[in-house]
Amino acid sequence: MVKNIISVIVGYIVMGGCVFVAFTAAYRVLGAEGSFQPGSFEVSGIWSVISVIVGTVASLSGGLACAAISKNKKAVVWLAALVLVLGFVSAVMETKKKSGEVLPPRTAEISNREAMVNARTPLWMLILNPLIGVAGVIAAGRIRKLV
Repeated sequence: MVKNIISVIVGYIVMGGCVFVAFTAAYRVLGAEGSFQPGSFEVSGIWSVISVIVGTVASLSGGLACAAISKNKKAVVWLAALVLVLGFVSAVMETKKKSGEVLPPRTAEISNREAMVNARTPLWMLILNPLIGVAGVIAAGRIRKLV
């Protein structure tokens, strides 16, 4: 039981680390102009594509880490459930937080922190991210059985 809990925690930390590193690198490469639509905080199309790729890689990595530590399917299912629940809670909070807020036009250069706080992710992306996470974790658990 403890091994399963530890594997879920480690899997989630691996996912979070992958997301943080990848998005920080992507923002440094793209900058504000490439990450957002012109003059706004609405994420760009390229950012949405990168988000799908990062979510897939992160969920596969987290799922593999979880499966490698636990060596059973139950922990992988727990991690997938955690990703789903926290992902949808985050999506609801993000939608409520930003629905009534009006931001001034975006300036040319903003910090990584300002970008994270003010970014406007489309609703379809907020819904898709947890689903990508669940699919990646489950797929990784199945892949790990073969390795």
